[in-house]
Amino acid sequence: MSYSFEELHNKTVEQLREIAKGIEHEAVQGATQMNKERLLPAICKALGIDAHVHHHVVGIDKTEIKKQIRMAKAERDQAVAAGDHRQLKQTLRKIHHLKRQIRAATV
Repeated sequence: MSYSFEELHNKTVEQLREIAKGIEHEAVQGATQMNKERLLPAICKALGIDAHVHHHVVGIDKTEIKKQIRMAKAERDQAVAAGDHRQLKQTLRKIHHLKRQIRAATV
């Protein structure tokens, strides 16, 4: 049976161990002794599944915001080099605000 990372992540340790019993791969050897944090990546490796959660961003242009963050970080570095505390504070707030926009749009 084909599994996704999300399906495996929502299963219990016992269910994961049952799945591991049916897999002949060196990554899942000793699965009965593994905890979920070790067992989940081992099963994903054995089944060839991407072992991390993909977050979906809705309603914003993430690449544009990331570009703005990179530009703001360059401004931050210039403010630090110049010793301009006011500009540094404004730039840090801008970076914080942009990152919060991305986090708020992540589902």
